Amino acid sequence: MTASAELGVDLRTAGLVVVATLGIYLALLVCVRVCGQRSLAAMSATDVACVIALGAVVGRTTLLATPTLTTGVIALAMLFAVQRSLSLLRRNRVLSRVLAREPVLLVRAGLVQRDGLRRARMNEDDLRQRLRVAGVARLADVDCVVLERNGVVSVLRAGPDADPWLMADVPGYDEQYQHGTTRPQRTG
Repeated sequence: MTASAELGVDLRTAGLVVVATLGIYLALLVCVRVCGQRSLAAMSATDVACVIALGAVVGRTTLLATPTLTTGVIALAMLFAVQRSLSLLRRNRVLSRVLAREPVLLVRAGLVQRDGLRRARMNEDDLRQRLRVAGVARLADVDCVVLERNGVVSVLRAGPDADPWLMADVPGYDEQYQHGTTRPQRTG
């Protein structure tokens, strides 16, 4: 191939790159949505291998059969444009709920919420690991554990200074349990 062939691209090919990039990006978002927030959290060796494979599939799909520098730049610009557009759409409260899952309550007042673990596709071993990483020595010392929209697990310790505003967007967190006055029943 000549240098001009490597750098050049016709309008039809450029359009195909845009469509392919948008399509594969949306397909990837659907897959992440179906797999849940946990797929965004700390990754195991198999998760890393999967991400590398996904990157290869996404890259190859967006660049079409014979990638060139120009198609690569178009695909890269398209990925950034889609990402920026989605971040702007997330500012709308309704669209934000469609684009990202709600936070999931995993522990409340020292009690494991089994239905939350199921929804988060986590098991108790995953939860114990996250608690240890957060420096928790006793489950009774935990007010709540939340799997956040971005896949990070937040651990809030019990205490009299808990601010219910912090938990306003977490389904299942009820202010009546604040300050340990009433303990929720184990769910699930």
